[in-house]
Amino acid sequence: MKLNFVFATAISSFFVSTATGLGFSGQADALTFSGISSATWGVPTPGTVDTNPIYTGVGSNLFSWGDPNVCPYTPIGCTITGSNKLTFNGNSFSTDINSVFKIAELTYFNGTVLEGTSLKSVPLNINVSFSPPVGTSQVFDFNLLLVNTPNDSKDPETNADFVFLDTNLSNQSFTFQGNKYSLELTGFNPNVPQTNIKAFEGATTTTAIYAKIKNIPEPSLVAGLSLLGIYLISRKKNSCRRNTKSL
Repeated sequence: MKLNFVFATAISSFFVSTATGLGFSGQADALTFSGISSATWGVPTPGTVDTNPIYTGVGSNLFSWGDPNVCPYTPIGCTITGSNKLTFNGNSFSTDINSVFKIAELTYFNGTVLEGTSLKSVPLNINVSFSPPVGTSQVFDFNLLLVNTPNDSKDPETNADFVFLDTNLSNQSFTFQGNKYSLELTGFNPNVPQTNIKAFEGATTTTAIYAKIKNIPEPSLVAGLSLLGIYLISRKKNSCRRNTKSL
């Protein structure tokens, strides 16, 4: 059949490209990525009810939001705790492909955010300076969602505030020696999925941020695998037809 001839030709080309692709992939998997991280906070996004957002720290590693001069309670003797704060502290790292590693440390202080002065989210622009052989520096753009709860309960759990990693913007790509890679923030726990942290009212939470570098397959290799799947399905159908005719 002409169809089988077309498939045979395509598959032959596929195996050549696959062998080449797998060769590059093997070299990529043997790489060790090392370097150091730093970050700055971007311009935040207020929520729909935040008519008077108050924030500082855009362009630095320390970001705060909310009025720092407001007491969380009205009784006499109220102590001003200050506004909410997020501090990014970078660190050095060394990692293999697909291995989870600590890329930074995040400190979150739950202060006072007066209603209407809060924010919905804040961009986190992580700069990674790769050591040789990569030897380049690149900024990866991520986003953190901010959840401030009303302090109308005596239960500390209810009054706790949260920071979420925006999973819709949790990976960015870069290229080295013709191969494409992605840097993905995996969350705040190296062993289990955890994309949020919390801090009790007036308390501080410090946690590590973990990441992973992954190899992105070439589109031709992905297309070749799809072609192989179509070819095998076609072979199976033709085999079934021949077996049916022989009965």
